[in-house]
Amino acid sequence: ETQSFAPGTPLPVVITVFADKTFAFTIKTPPVSYLIKKAANIEKGSTQTGKIDFVGSINQKDIEEIAKMKMVDMNANDVTGAMRMVAG
Repeated sequence: ETQSFAPGTPLPVVITVFADKTFAFTIKTPPVSYLIKKAANIEKGSTQTGKIDFVGSINQKDIEEIAKMKMVDMNANDVTGAMRMVAG
């Protein structure tokens, strides 16, 4: 089920174990922070918290693509709301 993702991509998984010891799992989309770092082509974020220290930038098109990918996991009503959540 994870073949569509690149190797090394962090994927949150929800595992449900039932009383008869069977289980079911749901694979979610990668975290927004990972997708933003991937879009900005950076390894990690700024080391200076609370200070203006830019390490990369992304454009509205990238934010829209991330929002559309994460729409199934977010509680936004539309893509515009999801884009604001990603940009925040």
